[in-house]
Amino acid sequence: MQENKSPHRISVLFMLYSILFCVCLITANVLETKQISFGPANMTAGLIVFPISYILNDVVCEVWGYGRTRLLIWIGFAMNFLFVIFGAIADWIPGAPYWHGEEGFHQIFGLAPRIAGASFLAFICGSFMNAYVMSRMKLSSQNRHPASSDGFSKNFSARAVLSTVFGELTDSIIFFPLALGGVIPWEEMPSLVITQVTIKTLYEIVALPVTIRVVKFTKSHDNEDVFDHDITYNIFKITKL
Repeated sequence: MQENKSPHRISVLFMLYSILFCVCLITANVLETKQISFGPANMTAGLIVFPISYILNDVVCEVWGYGRTRLLIWIGFAMNFLFVIFGAIADWIPGAPYWHGEEGFHQIFGLAPRIAGASFLAFICGSFMNAYVMSRMKLSSQNRHPASSDGFSKNFSARAVLSTVFGELTDSIIFFPLALGGVIPWEEMPSLVITQVTIKTLYEIVALPVTIRVVKFTKSHDNEDVFDHDITYNIFKITKL
């Protein structure tokens, strides 16, 4: 299996994963408007779909490297930003006299600037942290990477879980204080962050068998397994694939 191919070749699988990534981000935005409970734990319904974006982040970084993941993250950011802007415009335009769904529509699309700003910043920082940890851990394991399928599964599982922990922790530490500071008691903030990170990491662990199969299939289908030698981790170098 070749380590590097033409950096400008975009595969069908990469496009499909990018579409799914954007759909998950936009769907999570809508679902965030509903609060749900699992036993004593309270959270938003966005938890159902948002961790999938981190799983896709892991798959893309594992197969195509940090450069493609950087492109994926910025595409996701741009599509999510457009969705929020169009939703805000539609929410701002007065409804028809015979329409009585204004309050419900506003709850979904009237995202407060504070919440939107916190969400975008947390997403960028958390996603790039996830990709960076994945990339560096894969490089560090290159010379001791077992050839067996079981060896790959263990190595990939370790970096997938740890990258999620770092990424979700970064995301939560940024989002909750910026979005909800002063709204909920500050002493509740640590437990809220820990709960979110724990649940999302468990989500990643439960999904690992599927994620591993997707990674193996993608590597085999595209004959790709990129190691990030001599790349820049500057998040703004979007053209450096």
